[in-house]
Amino acid sequence: MTNFTLQASREWWSQRWLDLLDSYRFKKRLERARNYYRQGNVLSIEFKGAKFLAWVQGSEAEPYKVSLFLDSFSDEEWGYVIETMSHKSIFAAKLLAGEMPQNIEEVFTSNGLSLFPFTLGDVHGKCSCPDKAVPCKHIGAVYYQLGDRFSEDPFVLFQLRGRTKEQIISDLRDLRTTKNMNSVSERVIQEEKYTHQSSIPQHKYSIKMDEFWQYNEPLEPSLVVIIPSFNETVLDILGTIPLAKDEENLGNSSVGDVTINYLRTVYKDISQKAVLAAMNVGG
Repeated sequence: MTNFTLQASREWWSQRWLDLLDSYRFKKRLERARNYYRQGNVLSIEFKGAKFLAWVQGSEAEPYKVSLFLDSFSDEEWGYVIETMSHKSIFAAKLLAGEMPQNIEEVFTSNGLSLFPFTLGDVHGKCSCPDKAVPCKHIGAVYYQLGDRFSEDPFVLFQLRGRTKEQIISDLRDLRTTKNMNSVSERVIQEEKYTHQSSIPQHKYSIKMDEFWQYNEPLEPSLVVIIPSFNETVLDILGTIPLAKDEENLGNSSVGDVTINYLRTVYKDISQKAVLAAMNVGG
């Protein structure tokens, strides 16, 4: 058994590729291609853009040039894929860590795309050999060589669809950063709006206890009503003036009673004049 077969049993993406090869109906042709692969006839293989370029030794002295590629997704399609990846935390976390998520195909199928080719007919191959059959045994040998590359680096699948691992991780990181910044900005705006609406300006509503009972603004004249007091005056509160009696001249009344009665008359007269003055009534 080859190293590819052992790895394919462990990695789902390699197994998918192997299943695709096994589904090919021309078994004899692929059998010869597998023998080329096992014998080490694939001399070199490298990426050029979204294409695989390989040199395969055939029956001639000079090796044949083989190219393989899939249909690349457009920038718009990749934009949808990256957007979907950013919404799935487990996918984003694994991809940013350089790992291939198990159910990554869900991201593509949800956008009407397929990461894997459906048939070998979807894998476009060209070879410089004179054999017009596709795949020829040289192309088929590269198919199997690709299985090893998939096991070593599953992101090869992405590159065949037009995006490198570095591009995907960079786009995903930029998108998540932008979303986080927008989220923070929106939260700050909402907090500022809430603070503006709910906070009480201290300079407007602050209370100074020593001035609480004072009002230094002029009163509206039409709202001022002045009435004389009919309750106790200071004279009633102070009580009788402690003066000696003058029984000879005042009879039963004391000097204090006479004084209080006099002062009551004076207070009453002054109170009436004060009301008239406040109401701007002459007199």
